[in-house]
Amino acid sequence: MPTTPATAANSSSNGNGTAPSIMLELVDENGTTIGTAEKLAAHQAPGQLHRAFSVFLFDEEGRLLLQRRALGKYHSPGVWSNTCCGHPYPGEAPFTAAARRVHEELGVSPSLLAEAGTVRYNHPDPASGLVEQEFNHLFVGMVQAPLRPDPEEVEATVFVTARELTDRHAADPFSAWFMTVLDSARPAIKELTGETGGW
Repeated sequence: MPTTPATAANSSSNGNGTAPSIMLELVDENGTTIGTAEKLAAHQAPGQLHRAFSVFLFDEEGRLLLQRRALGKYHSPGVWSNTCCGHPYPGEAPFTAAARRVHEELGVSPSLLAEAGTVRYNHPDPASGLVEQEFNHLFVGMVQAPLRPDPEEVEATVFVTARELTDRHAADPFSAWFMTVLDSARPAIKELTGETGGW
């Protein structure tokens, strides 16, 4: 993946052999940057509104790629969610961040990635006590290369049709934000997959 000033500043070590703190962009209700906060602190109740992104990638058959979050993740471990989600580094464009994290988590670059609007939400996670106060940038696209998931990030992956997603969502735990971001991205998803895809 290409290196930008934002990614370079956030991926370097801090000189003492430990990983640097991950900083997030705090925003106002219009999505304007107003400061930064450490990642965990931003998610502690009641939560600080921060910039995030969610990605929905589809295969050539119009099936959505879901990931099951790794069991070792501090937030929402072991639940199913959309293809990829995360937070831009301060100063990093959401599109760049989305492409970066897809590659980091799934070992593949999208063959197509397009903006699909934004959504603001407040979702507490009862299991961890953390809160998702996010101004979320949505992206839809396609993936055509074989996946190489990072096991520290991703427990499992599956491609599902709209009908299969309905059945899986009824049977398995999903992230608290999943339906909010999916419903907000549906217009762009329908444009990508066509009316016959069922999305």
